[in-house]
Amino acid sequence: MAEKITEFAEIPQQFIKEGTQFVNRCTKPSKEEYIQLCRAIAVGFVVMGFIGYFVKLIHIPINNILVGGA
Repeated sequence: MAEKITEFAEIPQQFIKEGTQFVNRCTKPSKEEYIQLCRAIAVGFVVMGFIGYFVKLIHIPINNILVGGA
């Protein structure tokens, strides 16, 4: 029984230890990395926007044909 309690107590301690190691290893991105990341995100937004636009563009005429313009 005591072994289970100590094992149960070790889990949060190990999680906190690994979390602090992860945070200490992380670094703030440089200006170039930040700009590159922003560009990649912007391209993703544009691509997803065009995909949504074309799906909507194709869906409206098909929906009108199926429903019959009601």
